[in-house]
Amino acid sequence: MSKWLLALIGYSFFRFPGAIIGYFLGSITENISFNKFKNTNLNSISTKEFELNLLALASVVIKADGKVTKQELDFVRAYFVSAYGKERANTTFKIFNDSLKNIEISPLKISALFNSALNYESRIQVIHFLFGIAKADGKVSTLEIKKLLEFSNLLRLSYADFLSIKAMFINEVGGAYRILEIEKSATNQQIKRAYRDLAKKHHPDKVQHLGTAYVKAAKDKFQKIQEAYERIKQERGF
Repeated sequence: MSKWLLALIGYSFFRFPGAIIGYFLGSITENISFNKFKNTNLNSISTKEFELNLLALASVVIKADGKVTKQELDFVRAYFVSAYGKERANTTFKIFNDSLKNIEISPLKISALFNSALNYESRIQVIHFLFGIAKADGKVSTLEIKKLLEFSNLLRLSYADFLSIKAMFINEVGGAYRILEIEKSATNQQIKRAYRDLAKKHHPDKVQHLGTAYVKAAKDKFQKIQEAYERIKQERGF
């Protein structure tokens, strides 16, 4: 469907804002020059489509506790600039602010899109990014945790993976064990095996196709896994 036809349809329902959105969505459909993600399933999404939908999820997390802080906004902007460059990040923010911010965001639809286009490791990285937003103001609230768990479930992540990421941002008793996704009663051999499995699953190479910012975040997550393992080793003396 052409961008002009979608613009006309959008105008008939939402007047000028609808026309802008229709034209934009049609341009995405027609523009085959966008880079496609590697390591995807049968369906791919364009880089621009990924950016806008990720920004939409970020906006939901920012508003989850009923307040918008400068630290959270700065975190998102810095992350996008690091991932895509200042010019492209500014363009993405402008499109979102001009055309999409007044449209109801559907995490269900966005998650369905990401589930079809991103591998499991990349979806883990999305939740890690969203946790970073929530923690940017120094504290992850109960309402933010609830929203992040909702997103994690929609992205079909295991509860163990969710708790592992959560423990990387919130200090809890037994947090090192949660990061490694094991119980405190686990044997030394089980701990070693859990560490090897997680190190393999969360290796930064798994998200290279998403860009340098995601690789950097994956390295940070990978380091936290290593630190958790070292803490447990020191506690147990093996």
